[in-house]
Amino acid sequence: MRYLAVLDHDHLDDGVFLNSFAHSLSQQQNNKQIQPIILHTDSAYTDRIIQTGVMRNEATIRSMKDLNKRLVALFADEGVSTIGLNPYKKNLITLANGNLKMDHTILEGLPRRPVLLLSSLVQNLDTNEVEPIDLPQMIDFLQQELDHDELFIFMKSDESEVFTPDDIDEALSWKHMPEDFREEQIPDELDHLNRRIRITNARDFNQLPTLDHTILVK
Repeated sequence: MRYLAVLDHDHLDDGVFLNSFAHSLSQQQNNKQIQPIILHTDSAYTDRIIQTGVMRNEATIRSMKDLNKRLVALFADEGVSTIGLNPYKKNLITLANGNLKMDHTILEGLPRRPVLLLSSLVQNLDTNEVEPIDLPQMIDFLQQELDHDELFIFMKSDESEVFTPDDIDEALSWKHMPEDFREEQIPDELDHLNRRIRITNARDFNQLPTLDHTILVK
């Protein structure tokens, strides 16, 4: 199984979640059939940088770069080998005339086994500057470009890391999703994702490739 997992803004500032997520990744490493690709955005750390007098765009870029390094270190503490990449480097992902493009030759040259950790920083060829891409847009792009089996996001509620909800259908649709579930479990910036996903919690994420403790949304 090759999958794409998304770490959204709020989860990236949640130490309990991140430690649990890293532990699940370490348990997945026992299965050589699993090839993780993880996408992350920025976190509340951006706002803390802004409070020092830095403009938001620069603060967002700095936050993502730092988070990429911190996540690689966190995963390493759990014995997880990770390649951390900011896609603007070597023009892995570029933006020109409003369109994103990926250089697949760079990805093809990377080892297959380590976890691949990507930020949403790309190189804008029109301005020759680094640009952060909104998480939903980056997800849509990677879904088109990468060959993977499943897309995972993580439950919004902190309680979901303590126990797995047992009163939720195994499959839901974006169109007919109960409003209380959407409000309580879908991360705010992914509320209008409207594509096939699986949602789970960091604790149960260790059970991959088994999908029993995931909820399919399509």
